[in-house]
Amino acid sequence: MESPSYQLSQQQLKIEKLVYGGEGLSRGPEGVVLVPFTLGGETVQVNVGAQEKGVLRGTLVSVDEPSPDRVPPGCEYFTHCGGCHYQQGGYEAQLAAKRGILEETLLRFAKITTPGPIETISGEPWGYRNRIQLHFENGRMGYRGARSRNLIEIDNCPISSPKLNECIKILAAMVRNTRWPRFLRTVELFTNEESVQLNVVESEKPVAKRFFEWCAEEIPALEMGPLNYEGFQVSKGSFFQVNRFLIDRLVNAVTGDSEGATALDLYAGVGLFSLPLAPRFRRVIAVESGSGAIRDLEANAGRIQQTVEAAQSSVDQFLESYMESTDLVVADPPRAGLGKLAVKRLIALKPRRMVLVACDPATMARDLAPILSSGYALEKLVMVDLFPQTYHIETVAKLVLVGG
Repeated sequence: MESPSYQLSQQQLKIEKLVYGGEGLSRGPEGVVLVPFTLGGETVQVNVGAQEKGVLRGTLVSVDEPSPDRVPPGCEYFTHCGGCHYQQGGYEAQLAAKRGILEETLLRFAKITTPGPIETISGEPWGYRNRIQLHFENGRMGYRGARSRNLIEIDNCPISSPKLNECIKILAAMVRNTRWPRFLRTVELFTNEESVQLNVVESEKPVAKRFFEWCAEEIPALEMGPLNYEGFQVSKGSFFQVNRFLIDRLVNAVTGDSEGATALDLYAGVGLFSLPLAPRFRRVIAVESGSGAIRDLEANAGRIQQTVEAAQSSVDQFLESYMESTDLVVADPPRAGLGKLAVKRLIALKPRRMVLVACDPATMARDLAPILSSGYALEKLVMVDLFPQTYHIETVAKLVLVGG
């Protein structure tokens, strides 16, 4: 059944609050309207357009009564590029909005109330990214547009690190050269601020070796193999956190002073949490499905001379056969979350403590609800702002088995 169409109309609306997804929510005469680039409490002029998933989408025309938290954006491409959503608000206002969204989402989706104020870990809100993806079309380079696949040309990115901004300028010039492979669509850049790793993400044809040699000439710090990032070997395709300022604080929020006999690190990646846990547990099992990440994890464990058992497996498959007594489970799943099977198996396993890391509060609420109803208590909730200027919320939930 097709959604009803709406004729574009300009309306003055009052924005109630920010909601997950980066938009402001208002209630107009025709229903709920979501408007990007606004702040709670503002009165705005909005072009109200088509309905999507039961709500109307609006385009901001002007701000009649701005919030006291409104600030000039720090990037010339803001509102055009799709990467940032909150540059119109001061950083403290961004953090407050995210805490409110997190609390409301947990309560709404799972009737979970937070055990006291949400602890917030934040850092420098600009220049924090160590990894970006750049797209190429017809001799142009940039990011995808807001809510579209349109290419927005850029020559700088204020949320990316200085080294990545150097690369952006170099590649912006290279893409105009006749030597550039026109079939190349997307590359990923990852940096430790000394070296740079370049990975081809999307290409219509195989990219010749001479292209990488040319890149190495133009980007002298280019590494063709794994990158060393704060003691971690990270190969192309292996996941690593993108906020270069908050990695240590994230690790501490997750691992804390945990110790015991056995710990599981699910979705372990290159060992970001496994390695700090290794000296404090007699046995650490790191579960990771990616072969490249497993190789990195084993190399990282060997470098610090710690024993970590690397299990190359999906988490669901691993938990199907794992039945041993466990003191701690750390799980940092992708955006889709743990899923019903993994949650069911963890409940049956009954580890004494669990630490769940999630980048989507609705997904975390879905995973937490059955766990909390099966004998666990939410001991602590920490919001780690890994993605300033965006709506993304990283949350660390610490759970303890009641009477365990």
